[in-house]
Amino acid sequence: MKRSESHQNSAPCQSGSQVGCADHQLHRRLFLQGSMAGAASVASFQSLFSVPAFAETVQRRGKRCILLWLCGAPSQFETWDPKPGRPSSGPFPSMASCIPGVHVSSLMPKCATIMDKLTVVRSMSTEPGEHFQAIDMLTRGEGPRPPFTRPILGSVIAQQLGQLDSPVPQFVLLDPCPEGNEFRSFKAANWAGWLGAEYGPVRFGGEYRLDNVIRPEELSELEHADREALRSFLSRKFMNDHRTAAVESYNAVFERVNGLMQAAPLFDLAALPQRDRERYGPGTFGMHSLLARHLVENGSTFVMVANGMPWDCHVFNHETHQMLVPELDRVIFHLISDLEQSGQLDDTLVLMMGEFGRTPFLNDARGRDHYPQAWSMAMAGGGLRPGVVYGATDEDGVAVSDKPVNQRQLFATIFAALGIDPHETYDLPGFPTFHRVEQDTAPIAELLA
Repeated sequence: MKRSESHQNSAPCQSGSQVGCADHQLHRRLFLQGSMAGAASVASFQSLFSVPAFAETVQRRGKRCILLWLCGAPSQFETWDPKPGRPSSGPFPSMASCIPGVHVSSLMPKCATIMDKLTVVRSMSTEPGEHFQAIDMLTRGEGPRPPFTRPILGSVIAQQLGQLDSPVPQFVLLDPCPEGNEFRSFKAANWAGWLGAEYGPVRFGGEYRLDNVIRPEELSELEHADREALRSFLSRKFMNDHRTAAVESYNAVFERVNGLMQAAPLFDLAALPQRDRERYGPGTFGMHSLLARHLVENGSTFVMVANGMPWDCHVFNHETHQMLVPELDRVIFHLISDLEQSGQLDDTLVLMMGEFGRTPFLNDARGRDHYPQAWSMAMAGGGLRPGVVYGATDEDGVAVSDKPVNQRQLFATIFAALGIDPHETYDLPGFPTFHRVEQDTAPIAELLA
């Protein structure tokens, strides 16, 4: 039976096109280029949990997801699919994992010990070979269809599993790097798409604390509440009079900031145990991965960790991976182990992936170029079957030799693992029919627990 989800936000722009209209521009300005500045807060970390609504949110939460977005695309040969003794192999040997017969790169000794907790796909095969297009497809699950903008994975999961009335941001992007070539351009795009701005990410990065979140001393808590009530009344009256998506989004910004005023202490890494910071750190990627764990433990539904585009290794591939993979190995090991030990891995899906793989052979600059034809990604927890290595590539990693997986199959599997119907249609007045995953693509049953 075909079902429809509730479209809780806005109708499309009057023209039917989202791109270029005033509402669309307002969405971008308010949410996608930083909506946290200027907030004021009085809450302490301890008092946060004394707020009944906050505690209720944590209790109500179900499954959640952490995406370690390895932007720029790591090499499968130096991570999950080594080819020892073949021309495509680099200088790093493979090593046996805890799963008999399964080897990973020797740059990942810690992950080798927890392969029985991971779900690795070695047969990803997609089409886009350029960063922007591949990032767009591997975060939205479908290619573009202008003028309609499909929401990215985090927005969909936040809408389906999150608590919109929670003071804790349901979708958080942790990325301290404002640069990143094509990723920078993508970050400036419309992430929430037709779901509406309230399902866009709260961005955090560059500093580990939220600035300007202290309520001025001369303003009492009661006065602040009164001002917010007046603002809300006037805004809703204006919205009722004018009925535009832009006004709804404007109100959503204030609601978001109000939530941040209560949740701001959750972003304070200095409040976390020193031992945890030492295990995950000292790099920003590790610290933000620790913060992602902390956020999902305290009510966030989807946290995406990125760090610009460090994996784009067109030059000195081996040297680049020799620097980056050991940190990735350590972070994955601690993140998965911590979630398991706290009993949260079964409800927390962790995704570790970039937008494609790297070429089987080196270029003249000793780098590996883009390669979407055959690449690898890894997952863990959250409804997936652990200890599975799915699919295979041929002896040199040139082509997928068994069980190819495209982005639709991957998204259908992710949604199914989280208890979200992959085939549900969006209820979008004036739009064509869109499904959460198109072409009736089935999840990969062998990967589901």
